[in-house]
Amino acid sequence: MDGLMGKLLFVDLNTGKSEVRTLDEETARNYVGGPALGAKILYDEMPAHTDAFAPESMLGFVSGALNGTGAFISGRYTVVSKSPVTNGWNDANSGGTFGMKMKQAGYDAVFVKGVANKPVYIFVDGDNVTIRDAAHLWGKKTEETENAIKEELGDAKIGIALIGPAGERKSLMAAVMNDTHRAAARGGTGAVMGSKNLKALVVRGDAAITVADNAGMKELNKEITDYQKNGPTKELLEFMFTKHGTSGFYEGQIFSGDSGVKNWGGSWTNEYKEDKITPITGQEMDKKYHRKRYACSTCPLACGAFYNINEENCSIEETGRPEYETQAAFGSMLLNGDPVPVNYANYICNEYGLDTISVGGTLAWTMECYEKGILSKAELDGVEMTWGNAEAIMKMTEKIGKGDGVGLILQGGSRYAAEHFGKGHEALVEANGIEIPQHDPRFAPGLSRTYRFDPTPARHVKGGLGFQGPPEVRYDYENTGERDVAGVIYKETANACGICEFADFGHPQGIYIKLLSAATGFKYTEEERMKLGKRSFIMRQAFNLREGFRREDCKISDRVLGKPPLKDGPTADITVDDEKLADNFFNEIGFNKDMVPKKETMENIGGLDSVIKDLYPA
Repeated sequence: MDGLMGKLLFVDLNTGKSEVRTLDEETARNYVGGPALGAKILYDEMPAHTDAFAPESMLGFVSGALNGTGAFISGRYTVVSKSPVTNGWNDANSGGTFGMKMKQAGYDAVFVKGVANKPVYIFVDGDNVTIRDAAHLWGKKTEETENAIKEELGDAKIGIALIGPAGERKSLMAAVMNDTHRAAARGGTGAVMGSKNLKALVVRGDAAITVADNAGMKELNKEITDYQKNGPTKELLEFMFTKHGTSGFYEGQIFSGDSGVKNWGGSWTNEYKEDKITPITGQEMDKKYHRKRYACSTCPLACGAFYNINEENCSIEETGRPEYETQAAFGSMLLNGDPVPVNYANYICNEYGLDTISVGGTLAWTMECYEKGILSKAELDGVEMTWGNAEAIMKMTEKIGKGDGVGLILQGGSRYAAEHFGKGHEALVEANGIEIPQHDPRFAPGLSRTYRFDPTPARHVKGGLGFQGPPEVRYDYENTGERDVAGVIYKETANACGICEFADFGHPQGIYIKLLSAATGFKYTEEERMKLGKRSFIMRQAFNLREGFRREDCKISDRVLGKPPLKDGPTADITVDDEKLADNFFNEIGFNKDMVPKKETMENIGGLDSVIKDLYPA
């Protein structure tokens, strides 16, 4: 099968057996890869109402369909599971090289169920699949584990997806890590992996990844290169992505009102001035710490970088440059103006395997609770969680990473901590239990529909209205459905392909579906592209519907909707009508108001027979 390997690997940790199944052409065409294919398999294979940590619970590693085909900016893979935070569907994707290497090992995806009776790692060496003892790796941090496995197998180029100590402890903020500092982070993916006593999935192989139209692929890549050199986003790509990565956006995002300030309760105009903002920008940090650039597979942008931190209170030989989300999580959210705790917290999260967005959001919740007298210094192990306290940020992040003292409570995230202490619920800012990403719905109202009602909540990388248009467009709540659905279709199909979020800036519009056609030989019409995107969304949503979720179960904190509105800053006096946005979206995509897809909608799309049977058994 061109573009795809045509094989899925299933591993049962209870029995120690593995099985290879064929990825048939119909399923491949209808679901492609990434979260779309992952949702299809988990829906078919995992019993409804399975606890996220039960042996029957499945964890999937699914390559984007374009991984390894040479298509530019296509290096993403997705980890799929049930979320132990929401008890619904979860997918989290990551870049680096793992997705490509999994395909080179001969598989489009690896699915794991069962619980090993001791720590293990799975080694997929082409056709040879073994489950190996990992007792000697249990407790080790990310980089240490990667190095140990590479030395043990005598191969520095193998692909490794693994958990750190946070995942071993089943922290609800635990991530699946790869390439030292790349993370499939949100929704507790690492906790599910830890619940299986699975330390790592290791892949190696040299299987050929064939492309249906090599000449066409080369021409499309040339078109992408020309666009990056001469297109309308040329300066943005060069100055921000290539030079500073997402960290170059920090200052602009805060001034626009997009970033969270003081646990989403403040603004730069009042409490977070320029003297605190500037030191944390990528532009300033690069001057002090930049060591070398980093690129994911088949990416000419190379937006990543490694830092060397050599400060009096922090010395790190090599650490990944913080991404924008991490800067804001440990910067503006905490009223911190010191780059050292931002970099140290980022390093700790990478080493212990934690989601930086949720850890930063949890620290912001803790600081607000401390400021308001809800949590005492004694309850926080003597740490003074005052706003902007660099030492406290570093110390508490380390406690969370180690699961030390109150860190063992905070590692569950802000909602878990509020329920543990029985207080502080008024300071929570989350969607369905997951801390909000660093893009504010009061600045871009369409995000409220995505954060609250996407099958994978609290994600800024899911499709929808996003940041479309000037204020007069963004704050117009009429006739948003068509644009919202179009955004979902685009993102669903791009994620299935393994296309990076930043291809939005580095690709000519719509070229990704041409790349998919060139790689696979499947010729997608515009109608088929739209059906592919809707099918992916419906399959992810179907997982939640089968678990019993309906619209009334989807929650988001009032604070990020402007209830009550901020009194100052760029988003002052704004209240978001997320219910109207949801009505428009569900009506346009062909769902009823309770988020259930209509039977005729699914019949028209095709490839959803199992979902139709479950939702409309009569």
